[in-house]
Amino acid sequence: MLPEELLQLLSNGDNKALAQLYELFKDRVFNTCLAHLQHQEEAEEATQDVFVEIYRSAAGFQNRSSAATWVYRITVNKCLDRIRSRNRQKRFGFMSSLFNNQTGKLIHDPPSFHHPGIQLEQKEHAALLFKAIKQLPENQQSAFILKYIEGLNQREIAQIMDMTEKAIESLLQRAKNNLKKLLTGNEGF
Repeated sequence: MLPEELLQLLSNGDNKALAQLYELFKDRVFNTCLAHLQHQEEAEEATQDVFVEIYRSAAGFQNRSSAATWVYRITVNKCLDRIRSRNRQKRFGFMSSLFNNQTGKLIHDPPSFHHPGIQLEQKEHAALLFKAIKQLPENQQSAFILKYIEGLNQREIAQIMDMTEKAIESLLQRAKNNLKKLLTGNEGF
């Protein structure tokens, strides 16, 4: 059954359709969340949030895009909401606990992040890349992740991010340029 048909069934109260949608999209949703959030437990929670939102919003799906595009849009928005929330917490004093009050130096190194789809010999390079991706502006992060990690084309990304293909092309170019600057000087890049 097509995902669009499953959304229609779900909007009519068929809860089995949600289980089928979950099976269709769980891996893509989780991988997108993991690439954005770079923390497994948080990605798992965000994945749950995405499917709760799909359940709540199924009646609002209007077939203006594919169901996959709609699910990706929800996924990216949930991830960005979590990142914004995390950043707000940091601004309100959360970060102070990570620094030594007397020296101002970082007490803990940030945890290293490894995406499960990365081969072992590339993990060090991937960790540097993901660290650099986190320093990009939100739109550049999302466009880069959707293009180069999820493998979507620019048309799909434009639909997900509700932008023109030209705008996505520009975001991707800026993201690549910014990543080159951030990674300059790191061995292996």
